[in-house]
Amino acid sequence: MDSLKKLQQTVFSLHRLPEADWDMFTQILTYKTYKKGDTLIKEGELENYIYFLEKGTTRNYFLKEGKEFTVAFHFSGEFVTAFYSLITGAASIVTIELLEDAEVVVIPYRDLELFYQKSFHGATVGRKMAEMQYAHRLEKEMELLSLTAEERYVRLMERNPELVAAISVKHLSSYLGIQPESLSRIRKQYARN
Repeated sequence: MDSLKKLQQTVFSLHRLPEADWDMFTQILTYKTYKKGDTLIKEGELENYIYFLEKGTTRNYFLKEGKEFTVAFHFSGEFVTAFYSLITGAASIVTIELLEDAEVVVIPYRDLELFYQKSFHGATVGRKMAEMQYAHRLEKEMELLSLTAEERYVRLMERNPELVAAISVKHLSSYLGIQPESLSRIRKQYARN
C-alpha cells in the first residue's frame, strides 16, 4: 500500500526499524479520509491520536476573544497531533482543521505507547519525533522574536513555497503574526525582487 510506503520512508528517516518491529507497528494503524473543513481535534477535546498525512494539509489554531491565531501548518508526509494534549492528558489548546481533502493514517497513542515498551527501535523513533518537534518550536519562537515580518515571509518562501501558494492570506498572516494588509504589501514587494 502506497500510504504505508510513504509512512515507512518517514519513520525510517528518523530511525530504521527491524522488519519484525515494522510489522508490529503496522498492526496498530487505521486509515481514514477527511473532507476540507473537517477537524482532527477541536480546542477543549482530549487528544488520543497521532496522524500521518498521506495526502492533505492541516492548520493548527486557537481562539482568543473570538480571533483565530494560526500556530502551525502540516503537509503530506508529516505527522500531526495536538501535542500538548497528547503529552499532558489535558484538553487540547488548539483545533486542527483540514484545509483540503485528506487521506490519513491514524495511530492510537495508547497502542503506540505499548509498541514503545515492546520495541527499543520504536521508542527511538518516538524520541526523535519529540526532539524534532521541540527543535521546530524553538526555531519558530526565535524567528518571531528576532526577525522582521518581511524576513519571516522570505524565510517561509525559501523553505515552504507550497505553503505560501496553498494557504489563504488570512491564515498565513495569522501564522506570521502580521495583519493581512501587511502580508499583501510584503508579497508585492517580494514579487518585485
